[in-house]
Amino acid sequence: MKVTKREHACLVIEHAGASLVIDPGSFTAPFAVDALAAIVITHEHADHVTPEHLERLLAGRPETPLFAPRGVADAHPGFSWHVVDGGDVVDAAPFELAFFGGRHALIHRSIPLVDNVGVMVNETLYYPGDSFTVPDRPVDTLAVPSSAPWLKIGEVMDYLDSVRPRRSFPTHERVNSEAGQAMANARIRHVTELHGGVFTALEPGDTIDLDGGAA
Repeated sequence: MKVTKREHACLVIEHAGASLVIDPGSFTAPFAVDALAAIVITHEHADHVTPEHLERLLAGRPETPLFAPRGVADAHPGFSWHVVDGGDVVDAAPFELAFFGGRHALIHRSIPLVDNVGVMVNETLYYPGDSFTVPDRPVDTLAVPSSAPWLKIGEVMDYLDSVRPRRSFPTHERVNSEAGQAMANARIRHVTELHGGVFTALEPGDTIDLDGGAA
């Protein structure tokens, strides 16, 4: 199974000749995939989903299943959604998707919380969306949000200390400067390695083979 990090929060996972797309949002440049099996949207914020990305990815593939929490389906009613919540497990062959949590992390008490699900792909890769939800099982590879209005780096470090993945890489980085991302990467690396894990500082367009290393 291979993961290509795209700009900000978007990931493309390839396995057994098929592709899974997660969170193609407003900070992500247009891209194409082969043999699209499914799209997962963790929550409704525009940096994680735009109608333009969905329409482009679904062109010629209208039967592709779209998985998201209720808030996404309500915010984008023009698409045929499979609504999921924490505790759900679905088959989007060749991908098994297990969902966790249910709410976005708090930005500020004046800003309403929205639905958010983390997703575990094939019991290997876990991406929490905009949350610090810890799954109820070991995590091989963790896609770690590294900067956002809803987090500080100490919380990210505590999250890594709870999850203790075998491997990690950063996501959700477009709000950082180059210097700021280097600092965030150093903190993520520190806690990942503290528990014997391996950190890979993926940049947009980089691919990692979850059976090996960066490709």
